Amino acid sequence: MIRWRTQLLGLLFLFAVAGCSEKKKILLSGEEPVAIADFITFFTPLTKPLTISDTILTQRFSDSLSISVPVLKNIVPDSILGSLINKKEKPQFHALGSIEVPDAETYTLIRYTSRSKRMVLVLVFDKKSVFQSATTFFYPLPNKDVQQSLLVDRKFLFTLLQLRKNADATISEGKAVYVYNEAAKFFTLIMTDALEDRVKELINPIDTLATMRKYSADYTQGKMNLVSIRDGRKPDRITFFIHFEKVNGDCSGELKGEAFWKSPFKAEYRQAGDPCILQFIFTSQGVRLQERSCGSQRDAGCLFDGSFTRKKSPRIVKKS
Repeated sequence: MIRWRTQLLGLLFLFAVAGCSEKKKILLSGEEPVAIADFITFFTPLTKPLTISDTILTQRFSDSLSISVPVLKNIVPDSILGSLINKKEKPQFHALGSIEVPDAETYTLIRYTSRSKRMVLVLVFDKKSVFQSATTFFYPLPNKDVQQSLLVDRKFLFTLLQLRKNADATISEGKAVYVYNEAAKFFTLIMTDALEDRVKELINPIDTLATMRKYSADYTQGKMNLVSIRDGRKPDRITFFIHFEKVNGDCSGELKGEAFWKSPFKAEYRQAGDPCILQFIFTSQGVRLQERSCGSQRDAGCLFDGSFTRKKSPRIVKKS
């Protein structure tokens, strides 16, 4: 009897071990929702410093790294994902990897490709695996004359680097450095160094975000001066991108961030520890900027101040 019980216990132990070894494999390509913890676990941890070249945007990826739209919809709010999902574009998402900040947030990096855009989508989760924010890197329409790379250093700074080989065989370099602001739950542009030559066309990095609210639109002042306003993550805020060039391009500034509504017509940008305060005063025809102490975001001697005219939305012609 004792020998029989011993054999039975041994078999039960083997079954238990076998069950543990057959851990359920996580897949993100299905139609069923996936727990956020499993979603994060799916991504391979990446070591720093990390460099992602724009060549990864055109490489073939294994189907095992595919992330379905239904899975993403269960993770990412519609206000963010809606601007990336379009039936005509037929978007595809593939997992690149994850970066964990000790005792803080985790970044999951996803390759986003569609007919007209190729970017790296970064999702941010706090230490309790709660979704916090999202942003994209690489310009939507890559320029074959400009090489782009995304660098993530040991201080968790995200740098978008651009290199262009000029006709005289010299190399021009430009970069924009972003850091995740945990308190604001937003990526903030902390330093920019444009390519030596002025770009032929201004590229708006938030162009794909939603424009459903009253003042969400592009406001311009000539070809190279832009105030782009997009819907914020919540009704009490806006997402914005500003680029201006004055004195024939010798004086420029650029800022991307999030501003909060202070009144029905006025929004204000300010970050803890940053002396820069920028106000947006809206009318039905345009927006006026007023800044205070934003010297770190622009060249000396020129301000973000100025009035910009609202750009008319493209007219949609209905087919009969």
